[in-house]
Amino acid sequence: MYLQVRYLLTQRIDDGKYEYFEYQHELFDSYYTKIRFENDGTIGHGPASTRYYNAESSRLPTDYVRCIRCLSWPLQAADWPTRYRYCGWPDLATLDRVVNNRCDLVGVAHRQCRQHEWMGKCQFRLSFSRAEIVLINSWMPVQQIVYHILRVYVKTERLTESVDNSEPAIMSNYHIKTLMLWACELKLRSWWTENLNLVRICAELLNTLSVWLSDIRCPHYFINNCNLLDTPLSDAEVTSKLMSIDETYLSTWLINNYIGRCAQLCPSYISRLCDDVSNGMKLQQVVSQIVRWRLDTSLLEMWLENDFVDIFIPLEVNDDSLTVRACVCWINELTKMDKRFSVYILAVALLHVSRRVSRNGFSDQWMDVLSTLLGPNFNQHYSFLSRCKSEVNKSELVDLL
Repeated sequence: MYLQVRYLLTQRIDDGKYEYFEYQHELFDSYYTKIRFENDGTIGHGPASTRYYNAESSRLPTDYVRCIRCLSWPLQAADWPTRYRYCGWPDLATLDRVVNNRCDLVGVAHRQCRQHEWMGKCQFRLSFSRAEIVLINSWMPVQQIVYHILRVYVKTERLTESVDNSEPAIMSNYHIKTLMLWACELKLRSWWTENLNLVRICAELLNTLSVWLSDIRCPHYFINNCNLLDTPLSDAEVTSKLMSIDETYLSTWLINNYIGRCAQLCPSYISRLCDDVSNGMKLQQVVSQIVRWRLDTSLLEMWLENDFVDIFIPLEVNDDSLTVRACVCWINELTKMDKRFSVYILAVALLHVSRRVSRNGFSDQWMDVLSTLLGPNFNQHYSFLSRCKSEVNKSELVDLL
């Protein structure tokens, strides 16, 4: 994609809708450069960059992708919402959520254009990450487990890496995601659930992937006539390996590389059980012991998660001046993890506002932030907050917060 900027958008606080203004060249040029070129940290795959945050003695990696929001469903994927779906997935409600979420543009050039002086700098790629999250969340548990197993397999076997690192890898995790999206749409529910056999399902899908690689054809899930394997290069060894996978091989691989690695994380009396899994009963015993140990340690992990949030949220709030968008993002994402976390971020944010107000006074910025944090309770305090703002009555406001 190439961008021709017409307007600048500002999101309204009250209803989340956008207002538009004619853009000024000098403002856009600065924003365009920031989106397209700036990367703070180590550049990863495609448009992503990695930053590290220090929390006590830990270095926490976080991937960032700068993007521009596209507020309309792209014409290139116009037929996706209406195409015939024999298996009934995704349903109409999920389709509506996907289309209403629209898509994004990320600053990365096509593989064949990255060395071009102009196109390598000016191309953007359509990103359907918002749509993919909605679709994956609508999968059945068995489909999510299969997706997890496939990703573990290709990562462990290093199938997403080039042989000598001199060329980009032919296959990526996105090809696995695309494979799963097509399978969920084209395979009947009974294919996934009747006589459930995860190994059989994974083996068949990996064989399908080998056919795609052999034919140099991986159809984009959203955009018609777009091939994700648009390079003439092909790794015959990878293709042959995927084609030869059957249930026997994959079962053995999972025992050694998945169940075995899980057992290594457990106490020694469990890991030793993996020395002999010569029959189904012994294998079942190993898996049961691993699951039991996981359940027993879940409370400890919950405590560690809470401890991490206890440290990380104040650091983030303190480092970055709170904005309405940041508040909404924090509250929404933390609520998905645990509803109690949203109460904690609310408390920390109100303390942060109190400290800033006590030092620098009350402003429109903090009025907007408080409107977001307090939600329905904001209206009953509006007159008081307005008076504090006009009279700079900082002590009363801090007491209220």
